[in-house]
Amino acid sequence: MNKDTIEGNWKQFKGKVKEQWGKLTDDDFDVIAGKRDQLLGRIQERHGISRDEAEKQVADWESRDGRTPAAIWMERV
Repeated sequence: MNKDTIEGNWKQFKGKVKEQWGKLTDDDFDVIAGKRDQLLGRIQERHGISRDEAEKQVADWESRDGRTPAAIWMERV
């Protein structure tokens, strides 16, 4: 399993992503397609933040409920 891909349940997962980063468009989600690296790039672009800040925001979001970031992405596959 590739921890950078969550394509299996992407449709369910993207609603949560859209709640957190509301400037992302449906077209962005088509490009992201469950790939964490693409998510980071689109957050950076749409929200006008650095790559490091996008990474921090995603990591913070991933760990909010006490699970590790890798566990969240892995269970989505």
